[in-house]
Parts: sequence; structure tokens; C-alpha cells
Amino acid sequence: MDIFLYNTLSRTKERLVPLVPGQIGIYTCGPTVYNYAHIGNLRTFLFEDLLVRMLRLCGLNTTWVMNITDVGHLTSDEDQGDDKMAIAAQREGKDPWAIAEFYTQAFLSDIDQLNIARPGFLPRATDHIQEMIAINRTLEEKGYTYTTPEALYFDTSKFSDYGKLARLRLDELKVAARDDVNVDRGKRGPADFVLWFSNKPNHIMKWESPWGVGYPGWHIECSAMSMKYLGETFDIHCGGNDHINIHHTNEIAQSECCTGHTFANIWMHTAFLTLGRDKMSKSSGGFLTVKVLTDSGYDPLAYRYLCLQAHYRSELELKWIWDDESAKTGHAANLDTAAATLKRLYERVARADDEPLSIQVAFDAAVVDVFGALADDLNVPRAVGLLHSYDSPRLWRHFDAVLGLKLEERAVKTEEVAVDVPEDIQALVDERQAARKAKDFARSDVIRTQLAELGWELADTPQGAKVTRK
Repeated sequence: MDIFLYNTLSRTKERLVPLVPGQIGIYTCGPTVYNYAHIGNLRTFLFEDLLVRMLRLCGLNTTWVMNITDVGHLTSDEDQGDDKMAIAAQREGKDPWAIAEFYTQAFLSDIDQLNIARPGFLPRATDHIQEMIAINRTLEEKGYTYTTPEALYFDTSKFSDYGKLARLRLDELKVAARDDVNVDRGKRGPADFVLWFSNKPNHIMKWESPWGVGYPGWHIECSAMSMKYLGETFDIHCGGNDHINIHHTNEIAQSECCTGHTFANIWMHTAFLTLGRDKMSKSSGGFLTVKVLTDSGYDPLAYRYLCLQAHYRSELELKWIWDDESAKTGHAANLDTAAATLKRLYERVARADDEPLSIQVAFDAAVVDVFGALADDLNVPRAVGLLHSYDSPRLWRHFDAVLGLKLEERAVKTEEVAVDVPEDIQALVDERQAARKAKDFARSDVIRTQLAELGWELADTPQGAKVTRK
């Protein structure tokens, strides 16, 4: 079956034609490890995980590369402000390498909890400085750069296709205000961007280069790491749609001018996760992490299931309400619904004795139907809707290779603890859950003791509170 993916570059769905038959190379922009990833960031990584899983399910040998940015990403994507790693180091009183290691491990823990598969390659920017310098030297030799006392710049006026991804025109871009102390007076064009910072004496992370001791610009990192592991041209490049106008536009410019070849054939971008009207960001008040979800009593896979309800190119609203002023726990009605639906799904998949697609021909036809949705620009919401309509445990298990909900593992556990619970006992369990959400832990403990006195043992599981007879 053909796979069609929406290409941001062409603004159309295109049939996926691998550069090498049977193989796919995919690069995804990874985290900047100066803080915890918020669940808006993680929605993008979830989409990329779904994409890779779908490609592998259809038999394509897929190489997935995701970078770790541990230097060079400034507070503004436009080469202004301070390095995010330096800010974090100052905030926490640690050196940038310690910051990078701590938040890299935190990120890996988060994606593990969300059942996002580890990419085959997770290169760190600081391990690929020489590859970045090599690209910069090639660009310089080809006449695409200029230097100022501050930095080595890419001259966007030398690349006629600059802005093709975002449909930008150089003559329409505005020059940054000259009274901004962060603006390099030697910068020639408003879209020109830094390849190497060479006059940052207080920056801790520095390396020798032909342009002086310094550190790389953010954009050059992804070009160096993607081409090292996937070649000068590869199949798919992914990221959040906030990367279209600057980061990915600049990646294309420097990469294609360096090699003379197309950088990536298909560009795919994820829409924002929002809290009402606002996108989720670390600079806003809505900084939700996986830990906030778990502290609020949610299984991280409930959030994964919630993300399956919206197409990756559509915004997803999380209707989050903080429980108190400390902003450490909260709840969301649509996340509650996702958690309840997932719980019922685990229970349904465990009951394989009433399989409606027992005839192989019917099962095969259903597989084609669901995969048709996935092959149509990764239309996961439609695929999930079809799976619910077929109501087939076997079919759910088959496509969990893409959905990543741990249906087999959780279904077995559900079978083991399944028990008929009297209504009065279930009412106490529900009351205790409400007390826990309200942070009334004293009442929660009283109810647990009451249940024990009535002969019921209570356990908190990823699927919710469960009770069994003693």
C-alpha cells in the first residue's frame, strides 16, 4: 500500500518514495537540554514515534536520528539573547555539561514513560563540533559566508531559494532594531544567521576554530548531525511547526549550499498543544511536565492516548486546571476521558474470547482498512475510530505496534486483577480517588483503612485504583 505524507515544502500530500528501496532515513529535531521537556514538546516527539512505528509496520527499514542540543541554542531563534545552556547553568549553579547530562537523562525518562521508542541515533551537538566546522569551512570556500568581529554569518542573499520552506521573501523581512544591544552591527541582512560565534569571552563552552575560539550556531548543528548519520540527502525531516520560518529554513540554506543537493525530500511539522488560546511554552505559566501528570494521578499513557485523538497537523487543546496556587498538580476533563477510555480498552483487549474478527478474511480486510488511514498522512484519529468500530482485541493488538499503548502488557495485568466489586466498595474507591485529587490525603488514608477493615486490599496501578479481596 502506498504511503502519502503531507510535505510542508510543497504544501501537498506526496507519495513516499524512499531514496533507497525498502529503507527510510528520518531526522527529527530533538530537545535542548536546559530544562525539563514540557508535554507540548513531547507531543511532537510522540508524533515522530508514531510515524517511525507506522513506517516499520509497513516493512520499511527505518533509521531514526534525533539530536540532543547541548550548546548554541539562544533564547531567540534569531541569534539574539543568551545561550539557553548558560542561563540554566547560572540558574542552578552547575556547569553546562552537568546541566546537559541531567536534563538529557530526564528527557529519556520522559520518553520511556510515554513509550516513545528510543531513536537509533541520539547524537549530542558537543560531540560533533568538528563536523560543524567542516561544513562552515566549505560554505566559506564557496563564498556563502562573511565575518564580523562577533561571528561567522551565512549570507542569505547568496541563496536564491532562501525561504522556500516558509514561503518567505528576503525583501519583505524586517531589520532588527539597531538600538538592541544584542544586534551585531556588522550583520548585513535581516535573515543572515550565525554559523559560529567567535566573540563570547564569558561563554564556558568553547572550541578552537578557523574563526577564533567560540561555539556553533544552533542551525548548523542539525545539518552536521543529520548528514553524518543519514547522508547529504535523506527522506524525511520532522519537527514542530515553530521551526518552519527560521530553524528549518536555515538548515535547508546551509545544507544545500554546502552539498549542492536537496537536503530532505519531505518536511513534516506538528501543530502546537495549547492551553486555551496559548501554546504551551517554558516561558509561560503553563509548564506541564510528565512529572506533573504523574503527580496528578495520571498514567503517562493516558496522555499518549489523548494525543491520538487529534491529527498531528491540528492543534490539540489540553483543558488543564491547576488544583492550587502552587501549580504542582491539576486535572483536565479531556485527559480524564482519555484515561477512562484507555482503562476500558485494556479490559476489552484482555477479553479475547469474544473476538468478532475470528475469520481470517475479515481480519485481513480490517487490517487494510485501518492501515489505509495510517497511510493517509498518518491519520491516527481515523485509525483509532476504525479500531473502536471493529471492537476486535486481535486488531487492537496488531496496531499497537503503531499506537504504543502497551495493550498486551496491560491487558494481561487487567485479567489478573479483574474482580467483581460491590457497588458500596466501588463508591469508597471512587471517593478515595476524589480525595487524592483534592490533595486530602488524610481522608484518602481513612478510606484505605476502612476498605481494609471490610476485607478489601487497595493498590494504585497505572490503570487506576484496584481492589481485591484479602
